Amino acid sequence: MTATSAVKAALAAQAIETPSWAYGNSGTRFKVFAQPGVPRSPQEKLEDAAQVHRHTGVAPTVALHIPWDRTDDYAALARFAEDHGVRLGAINANVFQEDDYKLGSVCNPDPAVRRKALDHLLECVDIMDATGSRDLKLWFADGTNYPGQDDIRGRQDRLAEALDAVCARLGEDQRMLLEYKFFEPAFYTTDVPDWGTAYAHCLRLGPKAQVVVDTGHHAPGTNIEFIVALLLREGKLGGFDFNSRFYADDDLMVGAADPFQLFRIMSEVVAGGGYGPQVAFMLDQCHNIEPKIPAIIRSVMNVQEATAKALLVDREALAKAQAEGDVLQANAVVMDAFNTDVRPLLAEVREDMGLDPDPVAAYHRSGWAQRITESRKGGQQAGWGA
Repeated sequence: MTATSAVKAALAAQAIETPSWAYGNSGTRFKVFAQPGVPRSPQEKLEDAAQVHRHTGVAPTVALHIPWDRTDDYAALARFAEDHGVRLGAINANVFQEDDYKLGSVCNPDPAVRRKALDHLLECVDIMDATGSRDLKLWFADGTNYPGQDDIRGRQDRLAEALDAVCARLGEDQRMLLEYKFFEPAFYTTDVPDWGTAYAHCLRLGPKAQVVVDTGHHAPGTNIEFIVALLLREGKLGGFDFNSRFYADDDLMVGAADPFQLFRIMSEVVAGGGYGPQVAFMLDQCHNIEPKIPAIIRSVMNVQEATAKALLVDREALAKAQAEGDVLQANAVVMDAFNTDVRPLLAEVREDMGLDPDPVAAYHRSGWAQRITESRKGGQQAGWGA
């Protein structure tokens, strides 16, 4: 197999999970903007996700968010997904949108609130059993706003107790992915503020617990690819939530703010042996003003392009330059890959897969946007909290 054919095969095998909530209405804390044709049920979200996979060929799974995607029969929802050519992916818990969680969920000083939050996390594992999902995604809004509000160490003890219970409940082939975020909505302390905190908890919990890196959850200037390289080295990188940010956690389309950063991250993934099913690639972003489905298709394509460039890095030439201490040549090898126009290569990959080389254009020609605008009138559109 030639180098080019190996890259094409790797790209054709890529899998990028899309989030159900990205197909619903979203906005900022000031305003949520409704769009025509937005799904009104988990089933309609899956129909839209199937369109993304149909045109890209690399988005075979859809993450659910509970209770936003609550249904009476999760096994039936899994069958519905498969009937439409996709599968259900990670189950995302929600312990941040109820009044009881004002002072935190699993870290709350009130044992009754902690019990309620843990019961929800365990319910999510039950849902995983029904859907066949591998990954439970946990993000906690827990933290404090003022010095002295609560005991910092005590909150870590409460967090550890809850994570212990969740890990004990996981099945043989299931994992827990722990996400971190350095601030917001808590402004003094956040209970899982960085990769180190997440790593410390996951290390104690063992192989079923992995760290997930949300690319928007870092302070400006943070070297995310270093974090990725270290977690891969330790065998603790479980997945990504891909998005873009300019200031804080903006949740814009992945690659929109800094495509070079996305390339650098993917380059470390490839170099560190993380390009495979053990590291889950998922989008986690909001489409507030742009049409949902074409924006998600574009996002998938952005990840594909960064991945293609990462796969094209001449690793032999890079290793040689590094060993010789040739700083400029080593950087040149990396920049040559980044500056390569990989769009023709990806067009070939799609054609080899029997797909249109231009997924966005193919989607617009399909007429799906017009059909859902006409058919999805009335009812309650999905969005934050629904």
